Amino acid sequence: MIIKNGLVYGEDGSFTKEDIEISGNVFGQIAPQLPLTETEQTIDADGLYVIPGLVDIHFHGCAGYDFCDGTVEAFDAIMQYEMEHGVTSVSPATMTLSEGKLAKIFENVGKYENNRGSRIRGITMEGPFVSAAKKGAQNGSYIHRPDLQFFEKMQKLSGGRISQVAVAPEEDRDFAFIKEAKEQTVVSVAHTTADYDTASAAFASGACHVTHLFNAMPPFTHRAPGVIGAAFDAKEVTVELICDGIHVHPSMVRAAFAMFGAERICMISDSMMATGMENGDYALGGQPVKVVGRLATLQDGTIAGSASNLMDCLRVAVKEMEIPLADAVQACTATPAKALGFYGECGSIREGKSADLVLLDKELNLVKVICRGVPV
Repeated sequence: MIIKNGLVYGEDGSFTKEDIEISGNVFGQIAPQLPLTETEQTIDADGLYVIPGLVDIHFHGCAGYDFCDGTVEAFDAIMQYEMEHGVTSVSPATMTLSEGKLAKIFENVGKYENNRGSRIRGITMEGPFVSAAKKGAQNGSYIHRPDLQFFEKMQKLSGGRISQVAVAPEEDRDFAFIKEAKEQTVVSVAHTTADYDTASAAFASGACHVTHLFNAMPPFTHRAPGVIGAAFDAKEVTVELICDGIHVHPSMVRAAFAMFGAERICMISDSMMATGMENGDYALGGQPVKVVGRLATLQDGTIAGSASNLMDCLRVAVKEMEIPLADAVQACTATPAKALGFYGECGSIREGKSADLVLLDKELNLVKVICRGVPV
């Protein structure tokens, strides 16, 4: 198969008119003009943007299913929905649940054969090592101090698939958990009351990522820069950002891109099971959630994930928040893939990588998705 005449997003962040060969489930040659054979299947992408399949490293569900349902039915439905919306690589997230419930989820996903739909590249373990004071939509009944034995049990059950683990560093005595867990996964600062000094020490100890920047952490102020200031100063740290138009004001999204650059920002959806569904009553991590439009809230009004997929977030970032398209694409593809160690497999259009791409028109409407070399 050859994709002809598209404006292809390259690894240098530019859009160039090129042809793309797809050989089996990987990309082949990429050149300004590739020769055709009489039997070659072609897709004319003239006038279309051709970007890598999106990479969402933090979301909880969609299409009426929660990843924490922990069933093959849920996994299949979630991966199908994500693929159909141009998100071809994912690291779905668990919530703060009982040890027994988490064990079952990780055991089931460890056995799951992800042969169709979006590819599960890893699992994001968002709880239970969080702060009760900044728990957000996490269930306070199951919050647990950072515990390496607990984590390693889950990692073993998952078959080593946990790609990041969230930690409130002020709950980690002497940063002992961070120092050990960093050898097995990406450690992310999350749901935390940490001040600048505590967060800086956590980054010095091996944490290298921040879960949904601005949300569930102290604000960034001129005398107390907190986690946000510490992350900015630790130049190797990447940060997640929810651009659904609900979680973070457009001005703060623009400020984050100015501070960190697209090379350090991982746009995420943080989507929950109502994504792609009608307004109504749903659940997140076993807690009831009401969804109206883009807004998902617990009974007390706390924001509970989002009702937007990552492709919707990309559109909002570009069309409503004035983020340049090239920066938004980088933050939805290459940066998250690099942050969690998947970039050798996905996140850019390059020979030998998984043939995942998305064709968009000039208004960023989805025209076609190709996942693992197969048109969706």
